[in-house]
This record gives sequence, structure tokens and C-alpha cells, in this order.
Amino acid sequence: MIRNTSARDGSHLVWFKSSYSSGSEGDSCVEIAIGPGTVHVRDSKDVDGGRLAFAPAAWAGFVPYAAEV
Repeated sequence: MIRNTSARDGSHLVWFKSSYSSGSEGDSCVEIAIGPGTVHVRDSKDVDGGRLAFAPAAWAGFVPYAAEV
């Protein structure tokens, strides 16, 4: 499930990216932030751009799939 979010929803979030992002392609990654009942995802190169918000169960289902790709 993807949830709708607005710009004001992200001002209180603490964003982080994987330690695996420090390699030669470190600028090609996403950042995540955990909110109450929501996992937020944004492009690390465009932090003021759009972002996605997932229910925790949807994020938990996506991560193992993404790790295989």
C-alpha cells in the first residue's frame, strides 16, 4: 500500500541511507525515514522532490524483493 503524503509530513522525519551507498555509485540511492505507521522513501539526489510513503507491511514485503534484483 502506498500512502499519500504532503511536504509538511516530512519536516519532522530523520532521513538516512544505507552504508552500502558510499561506493562509486553513492549518489544513486534512496533515503528512508520511519514515521508512526509509515516508511517514507525519497531520492537522495532530490531531497526536496517527491517521496513515497509505505505501510510497514508493504515495505517489509518490498525489501527482500529489491535485495534480489
